[in-house]
Order: sequence, then C-alpha cells, then structure tokens
Amino acid sequence: MTRYRCAVVIPTKNAMHVLPTVMDKVRTQRTPWRYEIIVVDSGSTDGTSDYLRGLSDVRLVEIGPSEFGHGKTRNLGVELADAEFVAFLTHDAEPVDEYWLLNLVSSAEQDPTIAGVFGRHIAQQTASPFTKSDLDKHFAGFLAHPLVVSRDLDPTRYKADVGWRQMLHFYSDNNSLLRKSIWQQIPYPDVEFAEDQIWARRIIEAGYSKAYSPNAIVYHSHDYGFFEQLCRAFDESRNFSKYFGYQLSPNPGRALWTAGEFAIQALWQQVDESYGNLTLRHRFARAAQRIALVAGHCLGANHQKIPAAVASRLSLDQKLFEA
Repeated sequence: MTRYRCAVVIPTKNAMHVLPTVMDKVRTQRTPWRYEIIVVDSGSTDGTSDYLRGLSDVRLVEIGPSEFGHGKTRNLGVELADAEFVAFLTHDAEPVDEYWLLNLVSSAEQDPTIAGVFGRHIAQQTASPFTKSDLDKHFAGFLAHPLVVSRDLDPTRYKADVGWRQMLHFYSDNNSLLRKSIWQQIPYPDVEFAEDQIWARRIIEAGYSKAYSPNAIVYHSHDYGFFEQLCRAFDESRNFSKYFGYQLSPNPGRALWTAGEFAIQALWQQVDESYGNLTLRHRFARAAQRIALVAGHCLGANHQKIPAAVASRLSLDQKLFEA
C-alpha cells in the first residue's frame, strides 16, 4: 500500500526569485487525500535550500550539480515518492488555484491505461500580449481532440502522419503527472533534452494512453531575448532531429524566407485586446524572437555541419551539463 495518493516533485536550482510563491500554492492544494511534496535541489547558492529546510511539510533532497539530469533527477523523485501518482512542476510553474493537483489526479483516474497527464499553461500577467495569445492558442488546439488519446485512436494515421504523432507525444513536465506503476516499467530517459516527450512517445508506443487536463492550470511563460531564443531553438531542433528524426527548418534559404515572413507578420499582427495593448516595443521584440526561432531551428537541424566550438556556444543544454 502506498502512503499517499499523490506526490509532487519539483527540481530546483537558485529559485528564490519565484519559489516561495510556487510553494505557497503547492502546499495549500485542496484534495480529499493526503499528498507529499518532494523537492530535489541541485546545488543552489541563493538560499533556496535554506528556505526549503524551513518548510516542515516539504521533503528536501539535495544533490550535487554534476548529478543533475532532466530525466535522471525526475526518476530520483519518482523513486522516492511513496505514492500511486507523481506530479511534476518546474520551480517557476505556479498552480493557478488550489484544485490544480486534484484535477491532474482526476484525469488519470478515468482509466488505468492512462500513464501520464499534462496540464494547461497560461502566461504570467507581465508577459507580452503575443506570449499570452500564443500559449492560449497552443493549448486550445488540444481541445480539438479527445482528452484521452492513444496510438489505437487511429493506428493508420499514427503510422503515416508525423504531425499526429507529434500531437500524441506532446507532454510537458512543467505541469504533468504520471502513474508510478507504469513508470516502473518505463522510466524517464537520461537525456539532455525532451525527456518528457521521449517518455510520452514510449508510453504511447507501449500501448498506454495520455490525457490532457485543461483545468489543471499553471502560470508558466517566458519572453526570451534574441540570443536565448536562438539557443533554445537550436537545442530543440538538434535534439528533435536526434531523438525523433524531425527536421525543423533544415533548408537555409527557406529558413531565411520564413524568418522574413515572420518578422513582417510581427509588425502587423493583431491579438485580442484582452491580452493587453501592443506597443512598438512588443512588435520589435516579437520580430527578433521569431527570427531567432527560425534561425535556431535551422542551425540545430544542421548542427553536424557547424564547428563544435560554435555548437557548444549555442547550446544551453550543453552549458548546463558542462557546469
């Protein structure tokens, strides 16, 4: 018998600028069952560990920076959890309300074949109107499909349609939950990037189901500057090519054309007024971000042709693991 219905696992690193707000929300979830909170900190130096030690209802596990891995650290958290289900947050993903955890678990309880659940993200109030609109459109897209999906939903389409397979394995550990009994058969891969989506593909291909919980919502968004967006897109593209065989903007000429189209679009695009007033600053930042996205994808798809020193400079994941 497990001691808890669910555990919440949060990896942290130098998170004091956001973590207290997140922890306040996690610690006050309203559920009809008991849950535990496990935080795995990987060498914070900003007072994060001291803050967490002061929370009597939080189990703090400290590891060295060199021991961190996106999949490896989450596997450690699941292994330590004495629970049927394990939910994940990142240290900057804040539950919107006190029913976030209950909604995730309720989605998983629909069917014992559901191995994982992912929830919705909405942008922080301070985010750009473009970021707010993008996130809402992205997650609204999942409502066009059943909330519980599997490979058996359309086996023929799964074999033939790359876009359909991408939808089926979309999964985000910024806001997710897994069934521990299935994780024991299929743990997270120890990889530099996309451990969540690789795991989701594995559970889908093993015949399990994945659920979307639109009412399990967190505030989580980023307005990246040009270079950080370039680097993140580079890592995304390089690793999607490596792990999934997807080529994102591989043709330099086509990528240049697309970047130009996106930049022009950013200068004229409109969003709903509820997202806030668009300024010229928003538009120029959007244009730069979209150019960086396409350029990063193109560089990542062609990473084998790039000098190792340049690729190292571009990869945020490589810097993380080297550190």
